[in-house]
Amino acid sequence: MKQLSAGIVLPAFCDPISLLATTRGGGFADKLLPAVTGGGFMMDDYWVWDPSVIKGEDGRYHMFASRWPKAIGFDKWVTNSEIVRAVADRPEGPYTFAEVVLAARGKQWFDGLTTHNPRITKYKNEYLLFYMGNTYDFPVPGNNIDIWADGRAQKAWMNKRVGLAVAPRITGPWKRVAQPVIAPRPGKWDATITSNPSPVVKPDGTVYLMYKSSSKDLTPPLLLGAAMSKQGYSGPYQRLSEEPVFDFKSNAQKENDVEDPFVWWTGHRYELIMKDRFGHICGEEGGGIHATSPNGVNWTLSNPVKAYSRTIQWDDGTVTRQANFERPFLLFENGKPTHLFAATGSGDKPYQVSKTWNMVIPLKQD
Repeated sequence: MKQLSAGIVLPAFCDPISLLATTRGGGFADKLLPAVTGGGFMMDDYWVWDPSVIKGEDGRYHMFASRWPKAIGFDKWVTNSEIVRAVADRPEGPYTFAEVVLAARGKQWFDGLTTHNPRITKYKNEYLLFYMGNTYDFPVPGNNIDIWADGRAQKAWMNKRVGLAVAPRITGPWKRVAQPVIAPRPGKWDATITSNPSPVVKPDGTVYLMYKSSSKDLTPPLLLGAAMSKQGYSGPYQRLSEEPVFDFKSNAQKENDVEDPFVWWTGHRYELIMKDRFGHICGEEGGGIHATSPNGVNWTLSNPVKAYSRTIQWDDGTVTRQANFERPFLLFENGKPTHLFAATGSGDKPYQVSKTWNMVIPLKQD
């Protein structure tokens, strides 16, 4: 085995630009059962994204998700998203909208105009909702405005920060932490943003947090860092490495992005699944990879590495090729993962979608 400087361990014969999933069994993808037709969470008048599910004190299943009005276009997630809660009696759903959890609250706040990327977890008797929030200095965009063409979306994107809200019950009330729990570092690899949080709360209250950033505005590669708080969920968070924990070096570095990690702790190691943006690691653009780590910094890609695919087998016997399969989230019950949730969309190719929803795939149980 050889270890890259960024902490990624690869088989000695592998080049990260050409590493493909092997055909032998035993990988994470083998755990996936057919996806549930009609399950998950969809809203006719909204784009729906970012599933994160937990079983509440009421015995029901609560999905935290992002939504924004369908009429304004899919690309307005960066300026118009809000976090909502939906409820179901079983993990597969279908989930029914219950309430807006984190709405716009004023541009003076770091998360005042957009909330997105929810990740729900719990420690003792408190629910912890990590998320991305941003603000901006122009009017909230409406219909038929290309904010990416005129540069406004990029300005909002640069203000993305990881936030945290805490509640005693799954229904709230939610109290937001006043400042971002982790901020960018000028002059470092993570100088632009902090986003896409993936927290792990360990039994002793220590919080491990993986996050996304980059050194330049919207310039690949998008990279992942790791931080930890030993003083409670609100921090302070200390970086575990000065460098990204995943950084696939190659001549085509800009085409080696990974994002959307979901990290968990097994009791003796960390594991994660995440999106391979361009497919040079798992062999499929937008497919998923699986990796493990003893410390959350030094990661070993699994063999086979592929964790999931955009090609979906449904429980009614149909097979579809989804435009997107993103923001993977695992529901754990009794210490074991039971369901994989993901944001998905119908359309010709990624981000050119006619509708989106949060889908669910049950997992095989030993």
